Amino acid sequence: MDQGKNTTEFYDRLKKQLEEDTTWPSPYLFKFIVPASLEKIAEIEAIFDGTDAEIATRDSSKGTYSSISIKVTMESPDDVVKKYLEVSNVEGVISL
Repeated sequence: MDQGKNTTEFYDRLKKQLEEDTTWPSPYLFKFIVPASLEKIAEIEAIFDGTDAEIATRDSSKGTYSSISIKVTMESPDDVVKKYLEVSNVEGVISL
């Protein structure tokens, strides 16, 4: 299966849905799961530096994963997709 094609289709669908359902600029809630590592969390937080992001992290019950919720004002659906793509470069991250 071509992972790149599926990823592109996913982001195309997300962008279309955001264009139809939301007035921009608008607050947007990103949710990610990463292996529990301060370094991984810091990498994701750095992607949102310079924004009005409210970032909350929570460790899983066994402490092997951390969930990260980021509420931030985004200017457009393109900006949302761009952030998802930037975060996808962090090893082990899962976007929800």
